[in-house]
Amino acid sequence: MKYTISILRRAQKEFAKLPAHIQSGVNDAILSLAQNPRPAGCKKLHGRAGWRIRVGEYRVIYDIDDQAATVSVNKIGSRGSVYHFIFPLF
Repeated sequence: MKYTISILRRAQKEFAKLPAHIQSGVNDAILSLAQNPRPAGCKKLHGRAGWRIRVGEYRVIYDIDDQAATVSVNKIGSRGSVYHFIFPLF
């Protein structure tokens, strides 16, 4: 089953700020989530909703909706900064 990828505006801005040589790898990793939203090495986040994949020193935080077959990218950033955002509680 192929998943649809959506990238939140915030994540799009974070992606645009990444160094060009990193953008390529992050882009490939995000696009690969359409085929397999839970690739080897992905981790379920603890204490909050979402999953993460690693691309070098950078992380991509995303949600998976299996029923709608969608992957929503919420945050892209370095390891030190990516986990410091709060998911809405609803």
